[in-house]
Amino acid sequence: MINLTQAPYDKQLKIVDITGGHNVRRRLLSLGFHKNHIIELDSRSILKGPILVRDLTSDTSVALGRVIAQKIMVEIVGKTE
Repeated sequence: MINLTQAPYDKQLKIVDITGGHNVRRRLLSLGFHKNHIIELDSRSILKGPILVRDLTSDTSVALGRVIAQKIMVEIVGKTE
């Protein structure tokens, strides 16, 4: 399990958990980030800017700041451990 800022581009990712306080969880849920959704990274800024995330389950794209993106724990889909 890794956070979203550590995730690779070329893989589909499954949201495993959303860490942080109540306000962080509520904000991410309102943006459509739910446990077990499948997402992938669209782009990442070079100088610590926002991360563009595409939610394949609901077919939406959202730009997230890195601090918030670190609160989303994901695992690579199809990865065997």
